[in-house]
Amino acid sequence: MSQLTTHVLDIILGHGASGLTVAVQRLKPVRESLGDVVLDAGGRGVLVSGDSFQPGVYELLFRVGDYHREKGVIGGFLDEVPVRFGVADASHHCHVPLLISLYGYSTYRGG
Repeated sequence: MSQLTTHVLDIILGHGASGLTVAVQRLKPVRESLGDVVLDAGGRGVLVSGDSFQPGVYELLFRVGDYHREKGVIGGFLDEVPVRFGVADASHHCHVPLLISLYGYSTYRGG
């Protein structure tokens, strides 16, 4: 099944970012909100699947500031991490991992 997924790892606490909220939008060809997804206990989530996953430009907005505050972690630099990318062929699984800390992040196109 074609789908867009994520896995967020919190390198400060040393585990998946359970409970982190990701706002999902498709920006092109037409801007539309695809909703918010709360990540599971392992920090994983299916963001878009099936017929809803179409070619276009997507933006994922990871609400890392809210997540850290909920975990009692104080003093973070980041509030929201936007990741914008294009999907040419939505018949393939697209995975967008994110590593977060209080002061930085890293992402890449996963498989």
